Amino acid sequence: MRPFHALAFGALALPLSALAADPHSYAQPDQVRVTHLDLDLKVDFPHKQLDGQATLKLDWKDPKAQSLVLDTRDLKIASVEGIDAAGKASALKYALAPSDKELGSKLTITTPQHPAQVRIVYTTVPTASGLQWLTPEQTADKKLPFMFSQSESIHARSWVPLQDSPAIRFTYSAHVTAPKDVRVVMSAINDANHPLDGDFSFNQPHPIPSYLLAIAAGDIAAKETGPRSAVYAEPSIVGKAAHEFEDTEKLIKTAESLYGPYAWGRYDLLVLPPSFPFGGMENPNMTFATPTLLVGDKSLVSVISHELAHSWSGNLVTSAAWRDIWLNEGFTTYVQGRITEAVYGKTLADEEALISARGLQKSLKDIPENAQRLAPKPGIGADDSISEVPYDKGSWFLRTLEQRFGRETFDAYLKGYFAHFAFQSITTEQMLDYLKANLFDKNPGKMSWDEVKQWVYDPGIPKDAPLPDSPRFDAIDKERASFLAGSLAAGKLDAKGWNTQEWMYFLDGLPDVTPLDKIKQLDAAWHLTGTPNAEIGMRWYSHAIAAGDKDVWSAAAEHMTRIGRLYLTMPLYKAFVKTPEGLAYAQQVYAKAKPGYHPLTQQAVEALFAKAQKTAK
Repeated sequence: MRPFHALAFGALALPLSALAADPHSYAQPDQVRVTHLDLDLKVDFPHKQLDGQATLKLDWKDPKAQSLVLDTRDLKIASVEGIDAAGKASALKYALAPSDKELGSKLTITTPQHPAQVRIVYTTVPTASGLQWLTPEQTADKKLPFMFSQSESIHARSWVPLQDSPAIRFTYSAHVTAPKDVRVVMSAINDANHPLDGDFSFNQPHPIPSYLLAIAAGDIAAKETGPRSAVYAEPSIVGKAAHEFEDTEKLIKTAESLYGPYAWGRYDLLVLPPSFPFGGMENPNMTFATPTLLVGDKSLVSVISHELAHSWSGNLVTSAAWRDIWLNEGFTTYVQGRITEAVYGKTLADEEALISARGLQKSLKDIPENAQRLAPKPGIGADDSISEVPYDKGSWFLRTLEQRFGRETFDAYLKGYFAHFAFQSITTEQMLDYLKANLFDKNPGKMSWDEVKQWVYDPGIPKDAPLPDSPRFDAIDKERASFLAGSLAAGKLDAKGWNTQEWMYFLDGLPDVTPLDKIKQLDAAWHLTGTPNAEIGMRWYSHAIAAGDKDVWSAAAEHMTRIGRLYLTMPLYKAFVKTPEGLAYAQQVYAKAKPGYHPLTQQAVEALFAKAQKTAK
């Protein structure tokens, strides 16, 4: 990537050679680019594999190119053939390189005749990093097996051979067969009334990056929530999910009023089994969501606001590399806040912004300096690039721009930004070019460009970064301080009316190791152990474990076993491994919970155990 001082403002399009520099992909888009993917898949539950045929439509950029290079991970390649413009197929030579731990295996297909299409027949392996296969016992209704994908960041290559870089966008169509009674959904337009006959077809007419390629199959019911939205979930959950997300159309209309028309047609939601490792994944047309959002009071629906916001920032305008992921997540977190404010009020939006900002400030001490930059220097892995920094620092930067330039001016700028870069993948430097030309140059004297460079390229948070006011949080700060000082009993906390965010804020502000007697008092007064609210539970159990309260261990284990979402599970493991006894207990819990965890969660927990054991020696 070019350093900041080498930018030529106003040059909005990067050459193909620059986009080919994605360090997390073997692809060579300066030579040839995939423009369309045609998939034919069979869902094989007994063998936990997809039997696949991927046909890639190619746009040759370099007349001298001799090969097509694709990304794969643990795929079993059966055959490769080229298809010329007349539709004639012929076998092609190919070589599958040894596997790299992070990047997988480079697939080099010899293509001196520049075929119009290449067709690859392959199967996935049961341990594919981008797929999770669940037995009926691991689902909510325990009737049918379940499978779902998680392609972000570079895991699409584990179930489709393709150019697995966010810089490369393609349309796709798919034909998928599955056992009868199983519903298949994908990141495309889905039909809630489709018969469960084992035969499904999909079409995604908009060009998307590979990390947004998604599939799920299982015992999935559907319930409409609006004129262009529905909820998909296991039958026992779909009604509860439809109630929780009944405001979806209101959220869509609010986002449209701010940033322009929703470009994707439908916005549906799939509530996955508890092993889903994230809060939500913004797959186009079909957001994948965690069941931990279903608390009954819509208090965590901002996660849906976030995934919907990705329909503009991320899905419509996409970061060209994982180094630039803040262009997806920072912009989306900002837009999420604006949607939440418009639909649920400024108080809630400000509280959520403060929680994220305070959490980021607290965690910076544990984040390497390079990873604290919005646009880090080389050396950060694709999965590691997705931290709280692009989300929370990125959105904080955009709130700063809004404050300096005024909301009306910044809204007009952002709406123009989404329209200008629609269905493109861009770098941080392209975004900055546009920012300077269309916001700073047109509204001089509001903010210095050196401040922008500090936000984007320096570690940490600028000292003058603005924070919203929250009188309710100020009152909670005083009550927490009085409780810790001993001048206010736990039962006298004015907490009966606290919402989820206010409990989160109270718990986040407790000392890293709170005195055990204070933990006992809080639990006696407010019965936090056993809470069904996973956001509160994650914070409560982490503090109680750190304080040495063994009475919560069994409830914490139930939380860790029931929930596979990384954000809500890993803090408990981290609290346990700080003592030898806790580490041994966490290992016992993990042995039982592991079959229900996603491969990404398994990797994270096992890496934590390995580090703890190494430290203990």
